[in-house]
Amino acid sequence: MAEDEKTPAREVIADYAQAHFRYFRTADGTVYAQRTGHPVARPIRSQGTTGSHRQELMVGLYRDGIGVFNGTALKEALDLIEALALSEQVQPVHIRVAPGFDGATWLDLGRADGMSVRIHPTGWDIRTPDPREVCWKRTQLTGELPLPTRDTDGKGIDLLLRLTNFANAQAECLALAWLIGCLGPSVPVPAAFLTGPQGAGKSTAGRMLTRIVEGMSSDLRRPPKDEDSLTAAVAAGWVTALDNLSHMSPDLSDAMCCIVTGAESVKRALFTDGDVHRSSYRRPLLLTGIDVGVIRPDLAERLLPLRLERPKVRRTEAELWAEYAEVLPVVLGSLLDLTVKVRKAHAETPTDPRMADFAHLCAQLDAATGFGALAAYRASLDDLNDDVIEGDLLAQTVLTHAETIAPGAAQRMTSTEWLACLSCVYSGEEARPLPKGWPTTGKVLADRLKRLQPTLAARGVLIDSGRTKEARYLEMTRPAVPPPHEQPPLPDQGT
Repeated sequence: MAEDEKTPAREVIADYAQAHFRYFRTADGTVYAQRTGHPVARPIRSQGTTGSHRQELMVGLYRDGIGVFNGTALKEALDLIEALALSEQVQPVHIRVAPGFDGATWLDLGRADGMSVRIHPTGWDIRTPDPREVCWKRTQLTGELPLPTRDTDGKGIDLLLRLTNFANAQAECLALAWLIGCLGPSVPVPAAFLTGPQGAGKSTAGRMLTRIVEGMSSDLRRPPKDEDSLTAAVAAGWVTALDNLSHMSPDLSDAMCCIVTGAESVKRALFTDGDVHRSSYRRPLLLTGIDVGVIRPDLAERLLPLRLERPKVRRTEAELWAEYAEVLPVVLGSLLDLTVKVRKAHAETPTDPRMADFAHLCAQLDAATGFGALAAYRASLDDLNDDVIEGDLLAQTVLTHAETIAPGAAQRMTSTEWLACLSCVYSGEEARPLPKGWPTTGKVLADRLKRLQPTLAARGVLIDSGRTKEARYLEMTRPAVPPPHEQPPLPDQGT
């Protein structure tokens, strides 16, 4: 064959690629390659340590006897494929958990063969998902899960709780509700906060809960020092677990609120002047620590405290993790069984908690099992409100002044007048000096009270704002029937 009759290398590569791979783009314009019939997708420009599509293509060409091609030919072929894929239909990629057809959800087992778990209210099964239904994205944080055991009759739940040191049945049922929430791609779940005395096994329990969803290679991490590092870690995995928190800075608190309820990060795209890179994320979050100091009200509404106690009998790490690895398939199977029962259950959606989706999940768990998870969740929120008030002198002062307002009455003043009034209440007859961090202007006071509105409302004090022709005002009201502070007794029921 004459030299000019040979097919150019870039065309050989492009023909082979389109015959063996499916190419599509995501909403942000990133082009992915998916081997025919396989659910795992890789960005064609990736050079990551988990393997790039370029490497995958080179290996396929070599093993199928097509040949070995230089970098220029590969680049030209991939440039063409990328341009063609930008006109294809948009499809999202998912890490670990994904929505499917007909109300189902999928759990990626992280296996090389792409086997995954399909979870539906009618049951769960293990299969390879249709690539057009689910596209998995893998990173270094994507660990492999064992094949879950069927027909466990709930034994895995008992095995898990035996290995952990939860202080009571209420903490146990909330931990189960959190795990079920982690298997739902559309349900925001509050950040599980494992707390307790030193030696209670908080880090161990945190690893166990995380590894049920993320695999045995998952581990706890120290909180990153900046928001960009935290965002990168969150975007690369499903459950983000931070260990041994002792302080919660305002920036970290705000970042955690965004992780729980969802946010988008926009940065300038590399090697460009005007383009941007968008990264949307909402992930389950797990924290461990004895005490994190003052908790801001907005984060308190997104926390799920799970208290642990010191074990009576200590075990070696090797013995403990060997048993955990052995029972993990049974634990995962029992959790999937429970998830199916919960999703099948019907319950009304509570409207009082901020995390209404998780409250509804707790109500479904109660309907399926009778654990009392919703009452336990409400009690935990009430305890967190107490923590917020105990750590905020302004909130304490507002509640003290509110006791002078008759039930059903309201008091209206400008923010500057309120600042003078509350400062006098705090100083008292002893004329004690105002504490550090006390509001210095009416505007600062108004902003602080807006942040404290949910916490104060839970204690029967309503703060509202408005404007007259003369000036803006703040109004403090005590409803005639304040919300109950005490929660109904929780059923003393194990799992």
